[in-house]
Amino acid sequence: MGQAYAVLVVGGGHAGVEAATAAARMGARTLLVTHNLDTIGQMSCNPAVGGLGKSQLAREVDALDGVMARAADRAAIQVRVLNRRKGPAVRATRAQTDRLEYRRAVQEAVLAQPGLEYLQSSVQRLWIEGDRVRGVVLPGEVALEARTVVLTTGTFLAGRVHRGSDREDAGRAGEAPSQGLAEWLRAQGFHVERLKTGTPPRLDGRSIDWQRLDPQPGEEPLPRLSAEPPERRLPQVPCYLTTTTPEAHQAVRSALDESPIFSGAIESAGPRYCPSIEDKVVRFPDREGHTVFLEPEGLHTPEVYPNGISTSLPGSAQEGLVRAIPGLEAARVTRYGYAIEYDFLDPRQLQPSLALRELDGLFLAGQINGTTGYEEAAAQGVLAGINAARRDQGAEPWWPSREEAYMGVLVDDLVTRGVDEPYRMLTSRAEHRLHLREDNAESRLAPVGRELGVVGDTRWQRFEAAQAELDQLLGILEGQWLDPQQVGADRAEAVIGGPLSKPSRLADLLRRPEVGLDQIARLSSIWELEGFSAEIRERAEIEVKYAGYIQRDRTEHQRLEAELDRPLPKDLEYRAIRGLSNEVVQRLEAARPGTLAQASRIQGVTPAALSLLRVHAKRRVG
Repeated sequence: MGQAYAVLVVGGGHAGVEAATAAARMGARTLLVTHNLDTIGQMSCNPAVGGLGKSQLAREVDALDGVMARAADRAAIQVRVLNRRKGPAVRATRAQTDRLEYRRAVQEAVLAQPGLEYLQSSVQRLWIEGDRVRGVVLPGEVALEARTVVLTTGTFLAGRVHRGSDREDAGRAGEAPSQGLAEWLRAQGFHVERLKTGTPPRLDGRSIDWQRLDPQPGEEPLPRLSAEPPERRLPQVPCYLTTTTPEAHQAVRSALDESPIFSGAIESAGPRYCPSIEDKVVRFPDREGHTVFLEPEGLHTPEVYPNGISTSLPGSAQEGLVRAIPGLEAARVTRYGYAIEYDFLDPRQLQPSLALRELDGLFLAGQINGTTGYEEAAAQGVLAGINAARRDQGAEPWWPSREEAYMGVLVDDLVTRGVDEPYRMLTSRAEHRLHLREDNAESRLAPVGRELGVVGDTRWQRFEAAQAELDQLLGILEGQWLDPQQVGADRAEAVIGGPLSKPSRLADLLRRPEVGLDQIARLSSIWELEGFSAEIRERAEIEVKYAGYIQRDRTEHQRLEAELDRPLPKDLEYRAIRGLSNEVVQRLEAARPGTLAQASRIQGVTPAALSLLRVHAKRRVG
């Protein structure tokens, strides 16, 4: 046996890739072990990165020099900024990608990473001595020694695919599950449970009547997820919208007795915020239609991903469902959808570093912790990789707080509250979301990433240059003043809608809701404002406008923290509190917490919901 690896990562999905490359960037000798080297970076479900509550995670991974955002930009074939008309705190970039190009970009990053080795194999069990991990054991009793191990098994841990009455042990359609490792983990007494997720059928785009559908083009100029500009961009194509119909819903209802979700074959919980079409039809019987996004799988394949009709119905019922949707009457199914059940470990067994409490040197990341989504997996992966490397280096573990990163919100929710359904990141989960924006992810995390050793020289030099430019512009805005006599009343009226009543700093003028940086530049005639890039100008404007709101938000959070012992009335009617989501109402009614502190520990109860409860409880007492 050769020298022990510092970090051994099991699994080549989004979590495994980020864990392995992060550890290697920190100088740890790292081995990535995966079932199939050809599927490293494979997108198991929809070919997209980002979206509401997810793009923030992708950007934070990118700020730590991760792989996901750069690969998504390189493979993007349609990019949009969601919630463009709303505030920057809830805006989200979403990149529709070419599935094959994304996988190629990820694999090239893995292969090019110094200090990272890879091996195609399954893992039968962990090699343990006493209360610490020593490595892994492969088939044939081949032992690989490692000082730390990161498990990123995705849906492969005792994965089982369901389609109608058909059952197949698989980690993904057509790929063998990790059965031996799953059995070993259960035998060791770890708290193992089951979750499920699903995927829709794929369609042949050549059989779709595109003329009947609503096109959804991307944006120009192209937004990007990574702070690092890509070397090249692919040609852009539109996605399309259609909706299900009462006829499509009837096709679903007529086959419900064959659905494993309703027949009892699947007992585990699925993702609340990405339900199957069966769930939608049953839960919302009065809805005449549900939106379906037709998303291309790539530039060189006719396959189309119909986002919105995830299903585990038998193939014949899937055909009936698809052909009852406008524009898809003649559509050919190329791959049938399915549901998949898999094992996960209760994340309350973890430390915030994602290290398992009971076993020294073992880290878990991704769906094995009960999450769903590429971005959630990648965020856990980079954190687990960092801490595995730091464990080997004898350094203290690191994780961001809830105030520093969405990544901190994710980890804190997992290790303190656990999960009873696949966990998806939502902006409402972050009490500091005004501060945790897409645009400032690098400013928040790149400096600490550099100290940790995970941010490389090239990326750091680019960040320092951009930050210096931003600081320079903010300095001008905070330090320059405008005199009303110099500006003139007519000019001020024309540019910002009213005269200046007194000498004003540029930053104070910019804080006016109706005033933007372009108007400030025209009004002031300060030539320096014209010399900054569009990206830096936008970031500076957001920083200035949001400063007061962020301070107010922190004050409100401090008030809430001080009142966690406030009692909640036993007869409180949660449904009468405006602003509480149906999910939060259901969880509160089931738990009936006695105090705000107890409510805060209920999985799914968001910080925004706690604020509403606090206000309502104060009114009742008053």
